[in-house]
Amino acid sequence: MNDKTDRESEKRDGLPPRPLSEVFFEIADSAGETISVAGIRDQFGDRGFAALLVLFAAINMLPLPPGTSLILGIPLIIISAQMALGRRSAWLPQFILNKSLTRNRFSTISSRVIPKLIRLERIVQPRYWPFSRRHADKWIGTIAFVLAIAVTIPIPLGNWLPAFAIAILGVALSERDGVVLTAGLVLGAVSLAVIGGVLGAAGAIATAVAG
Repeated sequence: MNDKTDRESEKRDGLPPRPLSEVFFEIADSAGETISVAGIRDQFGDRGFAALLVLFAAINMLPLPPGTSLILGIPLIIISAQMALGRRSAWLPQFILNKSLTRNRFSTISSRVIPKLIRLERIVQPRYWPFSRRHADKWIGTIAFVLAIAVTIPIPLGNWLPAFAIAILGVALSERDGVVLTAGLVLGAVSLAVIGGVLGAAGAIATAVAG
């Protein structure tokens, strides 16, 4: 039985979708030499927007050369914008879908993400969810869109905190957990405050030097 059939069976039987950590593990375990973004998206199946937020946020949390977030933040902006606009399914440009990660790179991402997801999944549960199903994607998409823009700002290590906040929001959306959602919102606010402080300090220094 393939993954698509499994997901369809889960929906018919009223079972909850597979944990995100399990999906990440299965993709990493079954990957060939490379795996395309399109293939990863299809594996996530019914997890949809939430899983894609976690995936691309995790990529932006990797230690990468300065300026990389200008490129890697684009999928987060595209996905969160579609959520805010109320789209029912995720669309990504073909050039992004055709991009591939090597097995080693995806394994690196998974090795960082899976343990954190497992710890979160031990405590995450549907509770205190403030949104209807129809409105959840829009509100969280709007918040994630602001954070995704922050991810692309070229500040050394400045993309890590907003990317982490997006990942937490993705997990909260996936499980409809209002407590984890609150944690993600607080973390997002802190990340924006930190970036604002850094930009303000940089502006003040530039003004002082110019003066």
